[in-house]
Amino acid sequence: MNVQMPAHSLTDEEERVLALKNRPVPREKPLPDAEIHSEGFRQTREARRSALVEDYVELIADLIEDGNEARQVDIAARLGVAQPTVAKMLTRLCADGLVSRKPYRGVFLTDAGRKVAEESRIRHQTVEAFLRSLGVSAETARIDAEGIEHHVSAETLEAFRKAMTATR
Repeated sequence: MNVQMPAHSLTDEEERVLALKNRPVPREKPLPDAEIHSEGFRQTREARRSALVEDYVELIADLIEDGNEARQVDIAARLGVAQPTVAKMLTRLCADGLVSRKPYRGVFLTDAGRKVAEESRIRHQTVEAFLRSLGVSAETARIDAEGIEHHVSAETLEAFRKAMTATR
């Protein structure tokens, strides 16, 4: 970090404030043992891998619910990506048994795909409702929930539900 020094000398108070700003925030607890510590990072990596799959199947479910068919062009537009990117992911989702495709038709969820979409939707709705219960605006809660939903555990979701129930 490159800190510009003022042209004049610093007072003792200015030096103290500057030193506090440049000091890292101390940890509340010592580092956990390596095996325990690595589990958190493993779960985060797994959540990142599954997030994209969950986003696709959840969107496909939403599109089907709204208009009975999810087309590659619609998926690309809603996710803000190019159609070849969607085509590649749909190939992966087909291989994973989450979607089926029919020539000159849309994309359809398999039973497994519907299950993933439903679980993802429930997590999203819970996180969004929890954020709203904290006073977060509807738009910000929707956007934030889109990222958080993939990283939250079942235990945390249950705590969110209990907290919302307790505040009613």
